[in-house]
Amino acid sequence: MAVSYLLALVAIGAALALLMALAWLVQQRTGNSGWVDTIWTFAVGAVGVASALWPAAGHAPNARQWLVAGLVALWSLRLGSHIAVRTAGITDDPRYAAFAKEWGVESPRRMFIFLQNQALGSIPLVFAIFVAARVPSEALRPQDFAAALILAIGIAGEALADAQLKRFRRDPAHQGRVCDVGLWRCSRHPNYFFEWFGWLAYPIMAIAPNHPWGWAALLAPIFMYWILVHVTGVPPLEEQMLRSRGERYRAYQARTSMFFPWPPRRDVYR
Repeated sequence: MAVSYLLALVAIGAALALLMALAWLVQQRTGNSGWVDTIWTFAVGAVGVASALWPAAGHAPNARQWLVAGLVALWSLRLGSHIAVRTAGITDDPRYAAFAKEWGVESPRRMFIFLQNQALGSIPLVFAIFVAARVPSEALRPQDFAAALILAIGIAGEALADAQLKRFRRDPAHQGRVCDVGLWRCSRHPNYFFEWFGWLAYPIMAIAPNHPWGWAALLAPIFMYWILVHVTGVPPLEEQMLRSRGERYRAYQARTSMFFPWPPRRDVYR
């Protein structure tokens, strides 16, 4: 059993490394690094679905495997298509463009390494999907349905946050302003929060008394929180917003929770 799980780790890592090498090629050819996030989302989705449906002990996929595969596919298609549409309308992603400017002539090589690190860091996400699909129980349990509800809330919340931001930006009267309506009134990054929230579904599904590997699924929300809050999510985006919005964004930072939704501070509201 342990050998099969370790082999799954190797296979997941190899597949993600190959697909992120493809993302690097697309980024180098198009000059639009927005496609990196598009390909990453579809890569995690595709490898996740394959991992969920991989036959266990030679048996056909059971109901839980199909449930996990469906949830992963739904997440990947929703987020990947949203990022693809956004990317098609820009010349480059400002976060990655800032990295490229910082790296200078070393940019192609360092971008390749960066994306391979992203592939490496995505292994816990897909492995969480793998172990969630392999709980040794034929029947679906209440916690499986609870996990599905959590992921559905995460997908819906992120979609709503994306729609609210898109609608805000479309209004010419909001030119140069900071979106602070709807979910964005309670969190500076509600889309990131709901993305993280959805990954809580896999440990809830995976952790079971007779499934010690299920505890590995906890790495998924831990990693997702770290990458969103401390690496490629909040820090570069907030730096870019401070450059483009200045004092308006500083005021928004002062009154609004960074990640977890919370009512804005009234004492600094302006």
